[in-house]
Amino acid sequence: MSRIAPPAPDFAPALANPLMLSAALALFDNRLHDAEPLLRQRLKENPFDVAAIRMMAEVAGRIGRLKDAETLLRRAITLSPGFFAARSNLATVLYRQHRVKEALIELDALRTFEPDDIGNANLHAAALGQVGDYDEAIGLYEHVLKRASKHPKIWMSYGHALKTVGRQADSIAAYRTAISLAPKLGEVWWSLANLKTIKFDDADIAAMEAALAGNDLGDEDRFHLHFALGKGREDRRDGEAAFRHYDQGNALRREQIDYRAKDTTAHVDAAIALLTPEFLAARNGQGCTARDPIFILGMPRAGSTLIEQILSSHAMVEGTMELPDMPALAKQLGDADHWPKRLASLPAEALARMGESFLETSSIQRKTAKPFFIDKLPNNWMNIALILLTLPGARIIDARRHPLGCCFSNFKQHFARGQGFSYSLDDMGRYYADYVRLMAHVDAVAPGRVTRVIYEDMVEDSEAQIRVLLEKLGLPFDEACLRFYQNDRAVRTASSEQVRQPIFRDGAEQWQMFDPWLGPLKQALGDVLAAYPAAK
Repeated sequence: MSRIAPPAPDFAPALANPLMLSAALALFDNRLHDAEPLLRQRLKENPFDVAAIRMMAEVAGRIGRLKDAETLLRRAITLSPGFFAARSNLATVLYRQHRVKEALIELDALRTFEPDDIGNANLHAAALGQVGDYDEAIGLYEHVLKRASKHPKIWMSYGHALKTVGRQADSIAAYRTAISLAPKLGEVWWSLANLKTIKFDDADIAAMEAALAGNDLGDEDRFHLHFALGKGREDRRDGEAAFRHYDQGNALRREQIDYRAKDTTAHVDAAIALLTPEFLAARNGQGCTARDPIFILGMPRAGSTLIEQILSSHAMVEGTMELPDMPALAKQLGDADHWPKRLASLPAEALARMGESFLETSSIQRKTAKPFFIDKLPNNWMNIALILLTLPGARIIDARRHPLGCCFSNFKQHFARGQGFSYSLDDMGRYYADYVRLMAHVDAVAPGRVTRVIYEDMVEDSEAQIRVLLEKLGLPFDEACLRFYQNDRAVRTASSEQVRQPIFRDGAEQWQMFDPWLGPLKQALGDVLAAYPAAK
């Protein structure tokens, strides 16, 4: 028997209110400082006005107060269960907090009562992709596109899902459809470039340059086009033009990023001060004893996806994704430069609970009965103290690549989110140096806990390095690891197409074309450049 939808609220009285009308206009113009006091006044007059509550949640969400937005939206739904717009907003807020499982509950309800809503269906497909249900996500995108075939961003999202499961030709076709609908949509041009394995032809280059020459582009389209054109010029071995585009794209993006290199340095200082041999010895035997997780961490673009693809080809190891769960645990302890100190005061029971919480929240990504699973979030090097204390049985791999090759690969990569350090050569060098400094300290105070894999060694003699890696992890040799490129698992990172091919050596030295412009990076790297591959 079909479920009956609860009655929808009647908004006519609220919308006739002058305060509400003024607040709605302020929200439309993104004048949040005007909208908020108007909504507060309306809610003082009528605390049960669900339309005002939802609009107040919109204000909170736009300024990043997602928990406040969630609280307001849940109140609106409690007061009016048929308020599907509020439920849709709640699903979005939960998704933005990486609480995808909870978002899917709301989206399933919306699908029951509003099956034809394109926006909800698009978010539902994205959420399904986040938990690895790609077949269902792709099917949902295809359902949406039957009714929204003129929406370029939905075609682009569909292309992302197809790329993840290895359907490259279909992915390219989806991206090309999006471009035909919106030739100036920079993100879809970058999505094509980000496949890494295709080259733009002369018509593509001309189309992107024409788009850049226009005066009607927003910064987001503009910096995406610069990154894509950098790739196009690099493929033509025009290093100067390629660097110019990469530099301009990064400069535009850096203006939007609130990243301070000194905060990373302060966090590393605090973690080093915390992790003494005496501190670790006093907590020996504490934490969650599970041995399931394998963390692959380090810098982005250092070979972590390659290592994951190799290990996930093993009969005992499941690949997942770059999991958000460990950073979420760290966030519970406070700001990045303070939580290492708070970690010191946690009792054994709390450390065990945090390790168990990681296993519980990450379980949604596990689709097989394999005994081990991978979390390949590179930035978890920042959380190494938390990993050591909460999951002492976990295996940890440090993916290390030549500083210039690794850092410039980051500089020419536009990340969908995060990685604020990557949009400046100076920030990048300081970040890499801090990473090496902390990992060297861990080697000193917890010898043997971290297995380091040098990317260039893996490229030069992959079989020998794979055998050594499996031995260090305590895993039996599996011939399938040598044929990792035949693994048809979904891969969600920028290297998704590269790891579906045998290892190639050219990529390790691509940075050399840009050496004349890397002075700020070399200066910021300091001693770690000459010391590589040693961790000093």
